[in-house]
Amino acid sequence: MEYIYFEGRIVPEDQAKISIKTNSFHYGTAIFEGIRAYYDKENDRMWGLFFKEHYERLFQNMKVLNMEIEESIDQLVEITKELIRKNNIKDDIYIRPIVYFSDLKISPKLVGYKSRIAIYTYPLGDYIDINKGIKVIVSSWTRISDNMIPPRLKVAGSYVNSAFSKTEAILAGADEAIVLNKNGYVSEGSAENIFIIRDGKLITPPVSDDILEGITRNAIITIAKDLGYQVIERHITRTELYIADEIFFCGTGAQVSPVIEVDHRKIGNGKPGKITKEIQKVYFDAVRGKIEKYKHWVIPID
Repeated sequence: MEYIYFEGRIVPEDQAKISIKTNSFHYGTAIFEGIRAYYDKENDRMWGLFFKEHYERLFQNMKVLNMEIEESIDQLVEITKELIRKNNIKDDIYIRPIVYFSDLKISPKLVGYKSRIAIYTYPLGDYIDINKGIKVIVSSWTRISDNMIPPRLKVAGSYVNSAFSKTEAILAGADEAIVLNKNGYVSEGSAENIFIIRDGKLITPPVSDDILEGITRNAIITIAKDLGYQVIERHITRTELYIADEIFFCGTGAQVSPVIEVDHRKIGNGKPGKITKEIQKVYFDAVRGKIEKYKHWVIPID
């Protein structure tokens, strides 16, 4: 039996139900997060990754949608730990908190409704291939902009944009998509931040290019700088992807995923690059609590 935190209580999954009339179900106004916890087999311990940072971002996103819930950030961290313990999880997992307007009313607005939160978990290994690398296309769909549906928000309705680009990529025989913003600059993947590497330097789009302000993105920037690499935040054009030495996606789900082909053009030698693999290794050691300088990123769940 799986347990879920639902509207103030940890309950069996079959008791965590919303009505078909739930307001956010109709208008896509739910705010969610994707959080990881990793199992360290050697020490028989679960490590929660960036729990507080994800809930801090959740609260920032809620503010934009005029949402408030009864639980505090610290309480949600403890609830999530308890949920993992109660489910007796010993595996790499994905955690999905979601805040929604629970009112059974018809009207697309962001005031006058009550917000509630649910949290559930499920096993998740690699969201996309992190070893041999993936093939991508540049999508024909344009990334939503801040004055439409802010990309910095993980709001349910905005992921229709992601679904269009991801589906286009799959139907074209690729694994993932890269989307451009309204100005024609590279924004991100369908649900991942992106880095390119040229002449030993990491380059990534700035937050003003309609990207999600990624927590994993911040971690990768820290790791890269600690390894001695220069990290530059600037516009990236489409054809610059083609001549990059290396490209990788990153995110809670994607982790660190090498890109080996863009629009049927090999990136580098068509294999995961040296710098990408170096960063990838450090990242996977860090999320399992194996690197002391990054221990503040994780919390033990005993």
